[in-house]
Amino acid sequence: MGDSRDVILARIRGALGDRPDPRPVPREYQRTRDFPSVLDLFAERVADYRAIVHRVTDPVELIRSALAGKRVAVASDAPPEWLVPEVTWLREPLTNADLDACDGVLTGCAVGIAETGTIVLDGGVAQGRRALTLLPDYHLCVVRADQVVGTVPEALARLEPTRPLTFVSGPSATSDIEMDRVEGVHGPRTLEVLIVSQ
Repeated sequence: MGDSRDVILARIRGALGDRPDPRPVPREYQRTRDFPSVLDLFAERVADYRAIVHRVTDPVELIRSALAGKRVAVASDAPPEWLVPEVTWLREPLTNADLDACDGVLTGCAVGIAETGTIVLDGGVAQGRRALTLLPDYHLCVVRADQVVGTVPEALARLEPTRPLTFVSGPSATSDIEMDRVEGVHGPRTLEVLIVSQ
């Protein structure tokens, strides 16, 4: 068995040995744009997707008012100041059943894109693994002002492509062949975003 595997892998390595180097990708397209206010545009576009948007200077009070009395999943490295005592925090590691039964999830993000109203999570600090934001029906996401960029190319320049990237543009929604909108099929039905400016 091991001999056959070695033979097959050796053939694959041999076949790939003379492959040409990848050609450089021309990136002559527009990467940045001037917006009057990147944060205003981001808030407007996120709200366009039926997400609830708040602009705050300190997220703690809004976390308390939004989540008090609930059982909420959170990444194991969430900032301690977010973990207000009025909430029952469920910290990773959690099973899928735990995530399905909780009232929601609180995360940070890697970057926000103003032009598209998109939030990108990469599993970094305060974000947890991908399932954390896909299984609960409610997602409260904290976005710092310095994490918001204008365009998709600007966002991609900040992201590590080998990380598991999740692009979130509003609550989960899909439409069937009759164009009837159904929410919450592939992720949270409710997305609430806190944009934190100093």
